[in-house]
Amino acid sequence: MRQNPKDSHDQHRINEKIRVPEVRLVGDNVEQGVYPTREALRMAQDMDLDLVEISPTAKPPVCRITDYQKFLYQLKKKQKEQKAKSVKVVVKEIRFGPQTDDHDYNFKLKHATNFLSEGSKVKAYVFFKGRSILFKEQGEVLLLRFANDLEDYAKVEQLPILEGKRMSIMLAPKPKKVATPKKEIEDAEK
Repeated sequence: MRQNPKDSHDQHRINEKIRVPEVRLVGDNVEQGVYPTREALRMAQDMDLDLVEISPTAKPPVCRITDYQKFLYQLKKKQKEQKAKSVKVVVKEIRFGPQTDDHDYNFKLKHATNFLSEGSKVKAYVFFKGRSILFKEQGEVLLLRFANDLEDYAKVEQLPILEGKRMSIMLAPKPKKVATPKKEIEDAEK
């Protein structure tokens, strides 16, 4: 069962809720080491701060003397920074028919290059209606041609597979090559 981050009081045991015989104290304003819980609690009260259990699974549990509200604020701030740093993957879909003509194919190819240059993944698929499932070889050829035309922009993550009435292929953008200063100097000399 996952805990709701809003139930922060259940997340960490503080002060009298810590019921172990001894704790390991860490922090800036205390001498680090193993102390009896009563003594650690007394030290926290002398400083008008809270004794917060950081790592309950350690032997002995690790605690810090700090202002609990400030501690929660810093935790939320760290989580927000991590969330901002995480990369969000966007998947754009491009749909073909088994007998898509060249003009439509080129139009969709142009869109795919734009999507890939933006950093999005592209899922191209051929949708077979009714009896057009007889042309599944044509669909596979079309998707492989599509992947081949985009090889400068993308790498194939998943080869064409048939799922029900759709055959799909997944393409991921190639990482952008960053020119090194050494390479730029060599190019400038030429």
